[in-house]
Amino acid sequence: MKYIYSIAFLTICFSSFAQPNGGVDQNDLQLNTITTALPFMAITPDSRAGGMGDAGTALNASSSSVYWNTSILSFSEKKSEISLSYTPWLRQLTNDIHLSYLSGYYKINKQHAIGGALRYFSLGEITFTDASGNVIRDDKPSEFELTGAYAFKLADKLSIGINGKFAYSNLTGGLTVGGVNTKPGVVGAADLSFTYYNDKVKFGKTKGVYTFATTINNIGNKVAYSELSQRDFIPMNLKIGNSFLANFDAYNQVVFSIDIQKLLVPTPASYNDNLGDDLGDLMSGKTSDVGIINGILQSFYDAPGVVATDASGNYIKNPDGTYEVVKGTKFKEEMAEINLAGGVEWWYNNTFAVRGGVFYESKNKGNRQFMNIGASLKYNMFGIDFSYLASLNGRQSPLANTLRFTLRLYLGDKPVVKDAN
Repeated sequence: MKYIYSIAFLTICFSSFAQPNGGVDQNDLQLNTITTALPFMAITPDSRAGGMGDAGTALNASSSSVYWNTSILSFSEKKSEISLSYTPWLRQLTNDIHLSYLSGYYKINKQHAIGGALRYFSLGEITFTDASGNVIRDDKPSEFELTGAYAFKLADKLSIGINGKFAYSNLTGGLTVGGVNTKPGVVGAADLSFTYYNDKVKFGKTKGVYTFATTINNIGNKVAYSELSQRDFIPMNLKIGNSFLANFDAYNQVVFSIDIQKLLVPTPASYNDNLGDDLGDLMSGKTSDVGIINGILQSFYDAPGVVATDASGNYIKNPDGTYEVVKGTKFKEEMAEINLAGGVEWWYNNTFAVRGGVFYESKNKGNRQFMNIGASLKYNMFGIDFSYLASLNGRQSPLANTLRFTLRLYLGDKPVVKDAN
């Protein structure tokens, strides 16, 4: 019977994918994808969460938690860990684009933990040409991010975490385009995280560990690649995660994890581009020319929805001069901006694991829909994770049919337990 409860939990988690917008028909909405600068900052770097549908916010502590949820490091069962992850990118088109991620943490005592990470994204070799197709030069654009992390336990079951980040994006190598000098994008950003961790719960008769976690990632400045270009938001992101680790017996553990994720970036507004000027008349939504805090708050209510048209296809105006919006489409579009991720992982004797997961994004907001599978092996101080991605909607992902891996080095079986004082 104890397996019935876990199967029921899994069913509840994945049933949410069947109705991602509460029964909303997404055909009512227009394509309105939210884009950001430095998108590499939001790419899942590790193969464990990458094998569970990118549902990593509430997973137990590891060196990869510096990316997912620093606050969980306060509950680490290990004193320290270092890992190196490698993710090929667009491997079906080229072999020189990849993401590398080096991360680690150290548990100082029961209350405090520190960590750090280095993320490097290579875009391979690119040949720049002018408008006539003449070769200007070859270059190897790249981006990197350096992170420092700190976690502090507030109580036996509560902790907070904060990351400080520096990111550098050099996509053009200072190339002059149309008489305009380009420059690298430079970012200073922070992550905030919170965890509730209870290792004395029961799901039916099954003992286990329940974790609730929430993070806000990449709170940082807007970026421009020239003095004349528009400054764009980086991928600020809200993640809310739940997980349950079921201890079936001394040898078998199963982890169920589900994430809700949302970009905290303004949604592109709807403009009437039939007026002949650069942008046109603002019909619905809000301008994205706002500051960081306003942009985060605005992201929860600024979806433009669908502007109504008459039988001739002309936009309908209200008597006060505003444009009529199809009823309910603003709320539908806001809900469509929520991504769902869920995964399951089975460990045998804390030595071998297999896992799988699903990720869902609305077709109107990018249409990333994929399934992951993965596995892990541990031996003494060493571990290795693998993951593989398969697209579910026919649209090729940059990671489609790609094997990525993470190497882990465990340093110390038990954390330091002396008091902070």
